[in-house]
Amino acid sequence: MKKVLLLSSSIFGDQGNSSQLAAAFKAELAGKDVQITEKDLIALDLPHLGAPEILSWMAAPGDRTAEQAELAQRSDLLIEEFTAHDVIVLAVPLYNLGIPSQVKAYLDRLARAGVTFKYTENGPQGLIEGKKLVVLAARGGVYAGSQWDSQTPHLGALFNLMGVNDQTFVYAEGLNMGEDAKAKAFADAKVKIAEVAAAL
Repeated sequence: MKKVLLLSSSIFGDQGNSSQLAAAFKAELAGKDVQITEKDLIALDLPHLGAPEILSWMAAPGDRTAEQAELAQRSDLLIEEFTAHDVIVLAVPLYNLGIPSQVKAYLDRLARAGVTFKYTENGPQGLIEGKKLVVLAARGGVYAGSQWDSQTPHLGALFNLMGVNDQTFVYAEGLNMGEDAKAKAFADAKVKIAEVAAAL
């Protein structure tokens, strides 16, 4: 049985465009031999990463203060959950040409030197193996493949850093460019979602 971690990140909850893509993906998995864990990164409400938390990672577990142990556990549990799944599905909107800050706060806890990647003489090396990433990206305009799309290279590089290099991006673009454009974008995205889900 494959385990799927379905991450949502719309500030509009279930009404968000990216949340609708997540719902479509979940519907495609109905009846399949999969176990789905859903996590709302907005509701998770992680704070921005600060120096005390990074220092807690750098301290040896036996040398951590009570406060450091609590801070380190925040990241440890998220990484444990992440690595326990075979497929990571990230439904993400595009806010001001980037990922939501709540997604950044979550990913900051995953990308940890010495835990999910390490530095070598030949550059960084990912320590997470055998995972598949599916990004469901909802955008008001049309940006994929252009200079305006900072989201795709950022997410692609960050997950590659950790060793998650089996990546598929599904785009629903032009969602704010009229009802016809929105309907077509969702229809096209759902076809791609069905293909990706069928291949799991």
